[in-house]
Amino acid sequence: MPADRTEPPVTAFMLVKTTPEWLAMTVAERVQAFTTNVLPVIRARTHRVRSRFYDTEFYSARVTDIWVWEADDHDAYRLLIDALRETPFWDRYFEVVDLVVGIENGYARTYGLKPLATLAT
Repeated sequence: MPADRTEPPVTAFMLVKTTPEWLAMTVAERVQAFTTNVLPVIRARTHRVRSRFYDTEFYSARVTDIWVWEADDHDAYRLLIDALRETPFWDRYFEVVDLVVGIENGYARTYGLKPLATLAT
């Protein structure tokens, strides 16, 4: 994090459900579709955004995956969402069930407190 940063990163938990179109593809076709139809748009339209992906289909019928996006600021997050909406990712390959967006330890920042979080030992 740059020393001059005043705002914490924005973290978005994107809860999605795979569509029949996505599931009808082979794994190789899915990788090809994502790397040619989705990733180039994200890379061209966004910056300062990182992602992680979690499979949940074996625990939830409503949400099959959780995509965690961390953006350096709200503008970077907005650009990400705008980019995703212009790709087959949005409502063609995946149904976006919910977006939960937050700031890590926002309460601590607001009240000048140390975060109340546990750390692995």
